[in-house]
Amino acid sequence: MLAGKMGYPFAYRSTLEINEEMTSLTPIYGGMQFDRLEESYGLQWPCRTRQDPGTPTLHVGTFSCGLGRFHAVEYRPPAETTSPEYPLLLTTGRILEHYHTGSMTRRTKVLNDMFPNGSLDIHPEDATKLGIREGEILSVASKRGRIDVPAHITDKVAPGLAFMAFHWKESPANRLTNAALDPTAKIPEFKVSAIKAEPGTPQK
Repeated sequence: MLAGKMGYPFAYRSTLEINEEMTSLTPIYGGMQFDRLEESYGLQWPCRTRQDPGTPTLHVGTFSCGLGRFHAVEYRPPAETTSPEYPLLLTTGRILEHYHTGSMTRRTKVLNDMFPNGSLDIHPEDATKLGIREGEILSVASKRGRIDVPAHITDKVAPGLAFMAFHWKESPANRLTNAALDPTAKIPEFKVSAIKAEPGTPQK
């Protein structure tokens, strides 16, 4: 074990023993034993006892600190919209198999084999208009940068919208995104960026 190589060996003989220690010491995981996990798709914590079905919704009615506070704000359109030069809106996010930069999940063979690289998800109508074929390398650009990424044609995105996950350093989606800040939440508009996508020769 890594802990042993670092000079702090553990006496665990199996992951079952680790689970038993965790459930005995952490009350919110108290009912999440291996046999229960294997019998179901999973249990959502808090799950305090073996009879506890888990907690699909953590807060119902109120939060632990009382009611939430809501404030009305004036609608503001995105800082950037489409144009003839940049006809698609890009939104970014995650996929189930990877997490953030993939520093852990991309080292997991089964997950990396399932999704070894990123793609630009684009609607069939947009693909036809732009002359894009499934799997071909696209040159994708915004006012801020350019990347190369394979095309994935799917009706899971709406016409006019494109999607990219941001897990892959080989096709860094945030090179394209807009860092304009929301004045209230101070959150950048990474989810709304105007782009163009066209078949292209990969950068060296």
